Amino acid sequence: MARSPHFSQKVRSEQNLYEDIIIESMKIYGQDVYYLPRTIVNENTILGEDVASQFANSYKIEMYLENTDGFDGEGDLFTKFGVEIRDEATFIVARKRWTQTVSSANNSITVLRPKEGDLIWLELSNKLFEIMHVEHESPFYQLSNLPTYKMRCQLFEYSGEDLDVGIAGVDTIQSDFGYRAYLTMDSDGSVGGFTVGENITQTFANGTILTGEVAHWSDSDNIMHLVNFGADDGAFHLPVVGRQVIGTESLNITTTTAVSEEIVESKNEMNTTFETANAVMSFLDFSETNPFGDVN
Repeated sequence: MARSPHFSQKVRSEQNLYEDIIIESMKIYGQDVYYLPRTIVNENTILGEDVASQFANSYKIEMYLENTDGFDGEGDLFTKFGVEIRDEATFIVARKRWTQTVSSANNSITVLRPKEGDLIWLELSNKLFEIMHVEHESPFYQLSNLPTYKMRCQLFEYSGEDLDVGIAGVDTIQSDFGYRAYLTMDSDGSVGGFTVGENITQTFANGTILTGEVAHWSDSDNIMHLVNFGADDGAFHLPVVGRQVIGTESLNITTTTAVSEEIVESKNEMNTTFETANAVMSFLDFSETNPFGDVN
């Protein structure tokens, strides 16, 4: 037999009341976080990844942090390769508040729900989380509706993405830990110096255009620190010597005379410390084929 037609779980007023209570609870017990949508720049269609992803906007919205006893995940792991922090968190956002955020006039979010790969900045702990999975059916149709999105997230591991969202704690990640190139110029340029944060372009002999962001400019020695650089052909290129560099905002023009590169160490790495100690104590014998294993 079918259900009784005299009783219904789809009473709109009850659904609205239930949703409003959830939103009010989040405004009381939740946290203000920033949602950072990912912009795909040059996707690798074979591996399904985009190293040059860009995060250019942030949207403040209240979310409930489901973790009550601390972050989930494996926590802090001490391995032979250093310290790995594998915190995980679960955020819950009301669908109605998400829709209001998406429909705002200054919005650049193009999806109807939170999207895997986007980021959440938790200002409470100064941590950036990447959305790994979005559960859209929990709680499961209690009043024949779905009032929330539940996002399972992992601590974000920076790998060269362009971060320009207007939040100091986020934007400094790329300048502090990003892979960079050092460009020595023949002068301070046609109009005198470059602006930190502006993009520069360099056109190769074959027409390939390299674009990067100025992380630091030194007037005393005409050295530019360049981050988030990539070419329009999708391949990896370093800037080249003897080609002009043009600032897209300052319109400054000068020529590169030398190029070097560096992978910036994170604060918990000790590569330089070990290199310095090894020069004095020689505890690693690189005359052997494999200094980390048994002698052949």
